[in-house]
This record gives sequence, structure tokens and C-alpha cells, in this order.
Amino acid sequence: MAPLIALVVGAALARLAGLAGVEPLDGWHPALRVGLALMFTLTAFAHFAHPRRADLIAMVPPRLPRPDLLVTVTGVLELVGAVALLVPATARWAAAALALLMLAMFPANVSAARRRLTLGGRPVTPLPTRIVLQILFVGVAAVISFGP
Repeated sequence: MAPLIALVVGAALARLAGLAGVEPLDGWHPALRVGLALMFTLTAFAHFAHPRRADLIAMVPPRLPRPDLLVTVTGVLELVGAVALLVPATARWAAAALALLMLAMFPANVSAARRRLTLGGRPVTPLPTRIVLQILFVGVAAVISFGP
């Protein structure tokens, strides 16, 4: 749930800043970019921080090679995407790329739920909840990519 909280709180605070006169954040579209960037920054750090990294490596479906490398690469892509979301000239492309990345990583979430793995000592998000969250996250990225 931490990614959802980061998305919602980040977007809400950015929107409030926009309403308070921070012109680049004046509107829901830039606020959503900030929220999604915060969410991806949070999730990216889990790709490198011990012990979460080991949990993420375990989540990679067993049939895929080099799960350690896959976790590193996806973490780097998340960080690059988060930064690119904050640059108006690259935000749309970054949101589209991050949506594709989320779709590509979704099988790892399915695999982890089916194998009843843990993340940070807690069971991974149950699959029905994870599907709803995935739709929300990809939807926000789509709004940013195709919105105003």
C-alpha cells in the first residue's frame, strides 16, 4: 500500500502547492506527475535496499534468467522514469514507458502472490487487490501520457 499512499499524498500535496501559487503545479495533470514520480522513486529504492532487494529478486518468476539483474534494471528504469516525469518535455513519454514497464513487471506480482511470498516480512499484496492497484497505476500513467 505504500506505493498507493505515495501516489495519493504526492499528488495531493503537489495540487495544494499549485493552488497556493506554485504555477508549475497548478493543475491535476502536473500534480499527478509528481505523485507518480514519488511512487516510482519509492518503489525504485526497494530494488536496491536490503532486505527488500532479496524479496524482489525472489518475486521474479523462476523461468526468467538473472533475477538479480532484472531487479537492478527495473529499479534503474523506475528512477529514470520518475525523473523524466518531472520534466514537462519528457513527461508524456516517461508515463507511457512506465505504464509499459508496470505491465511487463506484473507477471512477477502474479508469481509472487501465487507462491505466497513476502515483501518486507509481510505477505505480498493479494492478487485481486494487486490487479485493482495495477489498473489504477497504469491508468494514472495513461492520463499523464494522453492527457492535456
